[in-house]
Amino acid sequence: MKLFERLFEGFLWNSRWITILPVFFSVLIAFGLFLLATVDVIGVLVRLTDYIDPSLTEAARSALQSSIISGVVGAIDVYLIAALMLIFAIGLYELFIGKVDVLENSEFGSRLLLIKTFDDLKDRLASVVQVVLIVKFFQIALALKYQTVLDLFLLGVGITLIGASLFLTSKKKASAADDKDA
Repeated sequence: MKLFERLFEGFLWNSRWITILPVFFSVLIAFGLFLLATVDVIGVLVRLTDYIDPSLTEAARSALQSSIISGVVGAIDVYLIAALMLIFAIGLYELFIGKVDVLENSEFGSRLLLIKTFDDLKDRLASVVQVVLIVKFFQIALALKYQTVLDLFLLGVGITLIGASLFLTSKKKASAADDKDA
């Protein structure tokens, strides 16, 4: 029975290597998203040259400006999701496969990406998701046409809720930092 137990435990331990698949594909998706956002940014830069055109009417200039700002916000959103995928890939690798020596020896990497527990990974992912949602809210808020007082009121409620979520998460991080210092 001890032999079976030892073999089974070895199998269980080595099954962690299956996580190399989501790590690899998360990195591929991140690269793809970085490329996608960069193509979007190039498109925004092309539209910027159209903005300079002196023959543009005021209405066309205003519509182009909104389109450019929306494009920039959309690119930020995609870049953030790409960063999320990289954080996820590095976190899975560190949790299941082994430490990333280059990361641990890097002054920058150890501050940003060093993940030792599921809570570290969860906190980092949650922070990026929160920022993605805020950027998406901003993008939608820019595109909406505010025609009634209720529209403006609901925008204010949305902004207040975002502020409250940022406040509460910063309080949580501050109390966690105080606990580590103690």
